[in-house]
Amino acid sequence: MKNILILILIPFLSIAQVDVPEEYWIDDTNFEEKINIKEAFGDDNNKPVVVEFWAKFNEVNCFADWDKIENAIYYRVNIADAPSAKKKYKVRMAPTIIIYKDGFKEEVFKAGLDLTLPADLNDIQKAINEVNNASKF
Repeated sequence: MKNILILILIPFLSIAQVDVPEEYWIDDTNFEEKINIKEAFGDDNNKPVVVEFWAKFNEVNCFADWDKIENAIYYRVNIADAPSAKKKYKVRMAPTIIIYKDGFKEEVFKAGLDLTLPADLNDIQKAINEVNNASKF
């Protein structure tokens, strides 16, 4: 019976563990540069930056819809590779998603005690849209 349950759960676990290409991973060496989009691209293209703080021990609960985010730039950071960023932005749980605009923290979505993110793509996209609209004069 236990083996049958494991076989049933394996496809669901595979769906949650989404591979993110290497160019979307950041760490302490380039974290501030990547979130401060104004420096990187100039004032004309300053999109919000969405950073997912990720942990190997909880990869099953990673944000799986990262490639569907619109009007923002996405990065993932392994909390083991970014202790300074983790400390500076007070990340206590993984996953945690922080939306930055011009290098400033605008919105935070934190995993609960069950280690699952209480937000989905719609919630995150809504926050991105609000940040984008708030910055228009």
